[in-house]
Amino acid sequence: MTRTVKVGNLPLGGGNPVLVQSMTNTDTRDTEATLRQIRALHDAGCDLVRVSVYDEACAEAVRTLADKSPVPLVADIHFDYRLAIRAAENGIAKLRINPGNIGGEARVRELADCARAHGIPIRIGVNSGSAEKELLEKYGGPTAECLVESALNHARMLEKAHFEDIVLSMKSSSVKLTIEAYRLASRRCDYPLHLGVTEAGLPGQGTVKSAIGIGALLADGIGDTIRVSLSGDPVPEAGAAWDILRALDLRVRGVQLIACPTCGRTCIPVEAIARRVEKELADVTVPLKVAVMGCVVNGLGEGREADVGIAGGKSGGVLFVRGQEPRRVEGDLAEQLIAEVKKMVGQQ
Repeated sequence: MTRTVKVGNLPLGGGNPVLVQSMTNTDTRDTEATLRQIRALHDAGCDLVRVSVYDEACAEAVRTLADKSPVPLVADIHFDYRLAIRAAENGIAKLRINPGNIGGEARVRELADCARAHGIPIRIGVNSGSAEKELLEKYGGPTAECLVESALNHARMLEKAHFEDIVLSMKSSSVKLTIEAYRLASRRCDYPLHLGVTEAGLPGQGTVKSAIGIGALLADGIGDTIRVSLSGDPVPEAGAAWDILRALDLRVRGVQLIACPTCGRTCIPVEAIARRVEKELADVTVPLKVAVMGCVVNGLGEGREADVGIAGGKSGGVLFVRGQEPRRVEGDLAEQLIAEVKKMVGQQ
């Protein structure tokens, strides 16, 4: 089991629930636009949100963002240790740095002292594009061993400064390399691990890559916080992260839809009903499994684990609710299923 660090009031690692995070892509200096995106990410289920801090104006904006954010914020910093210190002084809850590129041991020590004083953990972020030249030469490229050695070397810089509230990440755009690196890291240290497949791409292919890489590791019991990295609006990243966690029964939030793939026995428009149910119940945060099954031959059995669901019949269908006798229904099956769910969660 990994050790625990605190990010604001949230425990990260140590067997605590896996935290969902994403990153804003607004201009951090535009606090209104950035806060809108932070709030949207919070509403989508993010526990943490990261912002880029790339100049003094961004570091000053952190004060407003931290004061008004509904979630703890992480500052993403490169090269300038002074920006990390200023962000810490302005209320940031966590730092993401690479100790090797902020100017030597003295500056690492100064930053470590500041982070310790403010109770802020530091994530060391290594990826296949940032590994040191000598390690790339040693291992013949960005191998798992290369990424892990790089991360642990950076961690030792902080340890030497008597700082150990450390989180590690070793990301790659290669799913296989990502999995290998994190499995190796989990055997070599007990620091909490931040999972992600970097530069995964657009929603769709990128979502699949992230689900495979992150999901395989979580299924192994590896990982303490996750970020799905997709090009474009970051809000879908949160939804994808929750889909991964729900699929593995690691965290529950909102509706998990169970729908059959349909076959020749299908008696109702499963896809249309499922899409409507998913859309109209998108704002439900109560954890529920909702099933849309095409026929009663297998539907009731296959949907047995659902809290509520519909199974199609030759005329109408059957509505089933956990713990109750199934009842026949006719007419707009989607509407009746949605109404039943809303009644269950107290929205009517």
